[in-house]
Amino acid sequence: MLEIGSADKPRPKCYFTQASLPTFVDHEQPPTKKLPFSTVIRQKYNHTLDVIIPEARAHAVQQCLDSTLQYAKVNMKLSEIISGDFFNDYIKSGNIIMLSEGQPGIENIFSLHEGILRLEVDKPTYERMGLQGVAVPSEGRKHVKARFAIDLNLRLPSMVRGHKGFERIIWAFKNVLDHSITWLFCSLRSTGKLEGPIQAHYPIVRTVEPHVNQLDHVLVPSIPDNLEQGNDGSATELLEWLTLVCNLSPRVQSGDVLDHYLSRYAVPDLSESPESEELPKPQNLSRVRWHGFVPSTFAYKILLATLKASGDTWFAFCSTSFQGEAYSVLKANGQTYTWEYKD
Repeated sequence: MLEIGSADKPRPKCYFTQASLPTFVDHEQPPTKKLPFSTVIRQKYNHTLDVIIPEARAHAVQQCLDSTLQYAKVNMKLSEIISGDFFNDYIKSGNIIMLSEGQPGIENIFSLHEGILRLEVDKPTYERMGLQGVAVPSEGRKHVKARFAIDLNLRLPSMVRGHKGFERIIWAFKNVLDHSITWLFCSLRSTGKLEGPIQAHYPIVRTVEPHVNQLDHVLVPSIPDNLEQGNDGSATELLEWLTLVCNLSPRVQSGDVLDHYLSRYAVPDLSESPESEELPKPQNLSRVRWHGFVPSTFAYKILLATLKASGDTWFAFCSTSFQGEAYSVLKANGQTYTWEYKD
């Protein structure tokens, strides 16, 4: 509307999906391939995780969500990751995730998940490294420099010293990517106190704890029992309302008074029938937020705990990743509504 932005840059996309919750969820062997569980697992590196729930059920949920997470900020070279006790304890036999500094799509960035080290580099760096990779699609954007991605499965039996392929990786890390990088580090097998070879690199340890905020007298729209795939208007309005609640915006509170010149937002009426009297009703809501380096396994654990503690009450589950992707999950009336934002 304001003609802001570049016309040659692809617009971000938001995918909406509605799915029925299974009648029974086995918390010992929870589903991983069905929505919304697959969405939570797929987004690996998160920095903000929010749970929105009515205040009446907040206490029961908080008891299940009394979980903390520790991660570390550490300076390391790539060559140090594939050598010594760090390589043997954390990658070969352990399970960690790591994410390097850098802006996606512009700078060289590296990540480690499930033993797979992913290198996203520019063309000059790629040509000097001598490792096999694939071109990163530019999606038709003009004036975007070519980039390449290299996936190295460090858990393969061939990833040992003396093997030709592994020696080539060592050479690239010592002669091309030889500078120290700032990483975020988290052990998936022990989300509590960080111990082990990471201590030799003088990590700065951070603790992710849940923070609870209250938002009183929030106008909550009546959530339809069914939102068809073609009903983009209602799905968009519901997502907009949910985003404002996550940000603790006063625009969704009853009695909010603001000049319409500054904001014309109004809580949507999503009742299925024009004659319905189910207008948005005020409720007291609680937001539980985790902010830091949050892996998908921890987010998945929080989703299952919230699902179990919420009972028949509706709740929302939102997360934002370091790569600019995000998702929002709304559970209500035995249904889940999932929005996936792809930058």
